Amino acid sequence: MRKIMLAIGLIGAAVLASLVTTAQHKPAKRPNILFLFSDDQRFDTIHALGNQHIATPTLDRLVGEGTTFTQAYCMGANNGAVCVPSRAMMMSGRTLFRISEKLENQTTWPQVFAAAGYSTFGIGKWHNQPESFLKTFAEGKAIFFGGMNEPYTMPVQDLGADHRLTAKRESGKHATELFADAAVEFIGRQHRDKPFALYVAFTLPHDPRVAPKEYRARYDASKLPLPANFLPQHPFNNGELTVRDEQLAPWPRTPEIVREHLADYYACITYLDAQVGRIIEALKQSGQYENTIIVYAGDHGLAIGSHGLFGKQNLYEHSMHTPLILAGPGVPKNKRSDAFAYLLDLFPTMCDLAEINTPAEVEGLSLVPVLTGKQKTRRQEIFTAYRQVQRAVRDRQWKLIVYPQINKTQLFDLKVDPSELNDLSANPKFAKQVERMTELLKKEQAESGDTQPLSVAKPQSSEFDFTKIRK
Repeated sequence: MRKIMLAIGLIGAAVLASLVTTAQHKPAKRPNILFLFSDDQRFDTIHALGNQHIATPTLDRLVGEGTTFTQAYCMGANNGAVCVPSRAMMMSGRTLFRISEKLENQTTWPQVFAAAGYSTFGIGKWHNQPESFLKTFAEGKAIFFGGMNEPYTMPVQDLGADHRLTAKRESGKHATELFADAAVEFIGRQHRDKPFALYVAFTLPHDPRVAPKEYRARYDASKLPLPANFLPQHPFNNGELTVRDEQLAPWPRTPEIVREHLADYYACITYLDAQVGRIIEALKQSGQYENTIIVYAGDHGLAIGSHGLFGKQNLYEHSMHTPLILAGPGVPKNKRSDAFAYLLDLFPTMCDLAEINTPAEVEGLSLVPVLTGKQKTRRQEIFTAYRQVQRAVRDRQWKLIVYPQINKTQLFDLKVDPSELNDLSANPKFAKQVERMTELLKKEQAESGDTQPLSVAKPQSSEFDFTKIRK
């Protein structure tokens, strides 16, 4: 009997030890997701990444605490509102020619996270129809079809638990602060036993670029340098010279006007940076910072005087190249990667970091192998497109832009000419590069489902008469 009791005791001790060991090694809950999305922010507008003329202390700290992808891109657009397809691609992980801008019959990453047990909340700009917002988030606050940044009043849509949209007007605060308020409130009421996915889509620095006076006062327009590729006017008809964004300044563009716009732009980014800081501080105060994956990205870039343009309706680097920073569990700190990436790659990347299966229809490529050092890049080239008027492809050195409606081509050597000022396409010395890049472009088109011919039988004139534009 004594032996039996001893055996039972030993078994009990073993079971208890096993339970203790299991408890000690039980994996923590999945990491939270905080996705911060800016609107119209160029890739070169973060102080820590080389712009000494702008103040972005919050983003600077995030750069130090995470990994920055210095070669991230929006894939392009099939209409002038570039943000609409950009957001659809990011949400669905699908490429430009396979998305539905209303996200119809397409699964979004917040839906996948909700199915994995996450609380999902969406805040801010939503350009992909109210119905898709309702299916994407369990709750949230969104501006539908809005691009405004009114400093005193902002229409906000509240999504309640009953999934009905009711208009609510709040006054006295800038829209960006309202969005940060909503994010802080959401973080404050989360329980640590359930992960959350919080999406905050800001409307800054999209025009109208109105920051609080104290932020605008930080920037003396007369002291800001012009973009290296500043031009008074674009040298030829790119097919989209009079779209809304291009009408924000008169022709020809003057240094004084461009500097004023840059001062407004920088002030808005600095103000946005401060509101992002509030959200991250709330995360730290909640005790959940260490278990939260933070994504900071822009939906696309902007010209503001570069190449004589003001908008994002072009395929130069300043308009398709975006900021992208990741931080949190599984992400190396203070690292910069030049791996090529699309915004649509964020869907599978977040899934992998949270150990959630990525839906089979997602076309994006996870960046986790880059984060872990297993691969230097997932992509060898970047393909971009804008409506039927522009197509482009780039690799590590060369970039080709084709304007099909005027049968024009540009070739740039980005290693020696990152500002895309010296078009080499007409130089016989580079004829083979033009041929090679054209074939690469056709390959990317075929893989992406793009059927746009790269030339037309009856091209339009490449000349453009700016004097006939109504001002």
